[in-house]
Amino acid sequence: TKMVNGVEMEYYYKDLQSGKFTLLKKMKWDDTFGIMSFNYASNHPDDAYVMTNLDSDKTEIVLYDLKQNKVIKKVFSNPHFDVSGMRLSRKRNYEIDYFAYEGEKYVILPQSTFFKDFSRKMANEFKDVEYYVTDFDDDETKFLIVVQSDRVYGKYYEYDVRAGEFSLLYDLMPQLDPDDMAEMKPITFKSRDGLTLHGYITLPKAALEGEKVPLVVNPHGGPQGVRDSWGFNPEAQLFASRGYATLQVNFRISGGYGKEFLRNGFKQIGRKVMDDVEDGVKHVIGQGWVDPAKVAIYGGSHGGYATLMGLVKTPGLYTCGVDYVGISNIETFFASFPEYWKPLTEMAKEIWYDLDNPEEAKIAREVSPIYQTDKIIRPVFVVQGANDPRVNINESDQIVTALRAKGLYVPYMVKYNEGHGFYREENRMDFYGAMMGFLAKYLK
Repeated sequence: TKMVNGVEMEYYYKDLQSGKFTLLKKMKWDDTFGIMSFNYASNHPDDAYVMTNLDSDKTEIVLYDLKQNKVIKKVFSNPHFDVSGMRLSRKRNYEIDYFAYEGEKYVILPQSTFFKDFSRKMANEFKDVEYYVTDFDDDETKFLIVVQSDRVYGKYYEYDVRAGEFSLLYDLMPQLDPDDMAEMKPITFKSRDGLTLHGYITLPKAALEGEKVPLVVNPHGGPQGVRDSWGFNPEAQLFASRGYATLQVNFRISGGYGKEFLRNGFKQIGRKVMDDVEDGVKHVIGQGWVDPAKVAIYGGSHGGYATLMGLVKTPGLYTCGVDYVGISNIETFFASFPEYWKPLTEMAKEIWYDLDNPEEAKIAREVSPIYQTDKIIRPVFVVQGANDPRVNINESDQIVTALRAKGLYVPYMVKYNEGHGFYREENRMDFYGAMMGFLAKYLK
């Protein structure tokens, strides 16, 4: 694969006998064409299982003739979600064991007789969890399985095929009792312009007992091609331990829902993307789970930007915000791209806004929080790593200076030995401790 200009890619086929390279595909950066496995069960060494969306909206699996550069047949697809994987058995002449995709939860669809039986045994052994085969021995008599859920961080088991038994190898967080953890519910709702949106709400026990609880809205980073998933989320569990629900919306431009859904978010960051987040908040308020007077917004990277834009667009909706390594000024964000990002500038223009286009440059200013500080009326906790190569510290410095100048309460935490996010334990403890104190003050 060769990246041409940050937007276009070229995919080549190499003939092993002649050593000659032949151009197979010219693709955009958001197209998919990836070989998962060659079809070793056939007598055609150029046939491969390929995960692609070149001829479809959703990513699907096809059997592809690389030499002839054509699809032989469609192998598996899902009408609503991108396909995420498959497994072949080396022992059983590369028989297909399963296909997988991520919908509301991770779904494995067994195909072979062996894996159908194996899946039944896993389903009987492990209730209300997701399970994945992560490795196996050459004879396929022992499998390594990871088990997790919204309440279980992760456990590794060995499955002995001959004995038909599962053995616990390692519990990643044995100190956590699943009964003490909060439930994460998948949600589906319509955007104001009719788009079907998915997301998750993690509810503390008080909400399940009928009490309306405070809410932390947590838009994800990226934003392109990234999505939130069902499973154990440490931050959501932290919030739940304090009595807060957590909302995560897979807004347009998120991954996993096809090209059209992804591209629906291009040039809409800070606009329709934020509308989707707001529509998600209104949806969960309408379900009766949360107190509409106690809603905070928190996110990192694009999520930090979304925090600031949420406070700009809907100041009456949120009581406060936590901006974690977030963008405040699209102009200075683009200008600060490190040298190794320069080839990707054209991609960023497609996703965000082309500042060389006067009309788009005007929109970029309108959706840059630094130019809308008069609309921010709620307290903001700003958090930044001084060595951040993606979102320069200037993004946080300028929004803190501007908001403090108008008399707003803006605590500011900078860690000088961190970059794009905090990774040292002592810094993470400082951050989460300070955030819990900040939220407690405004969600009480």
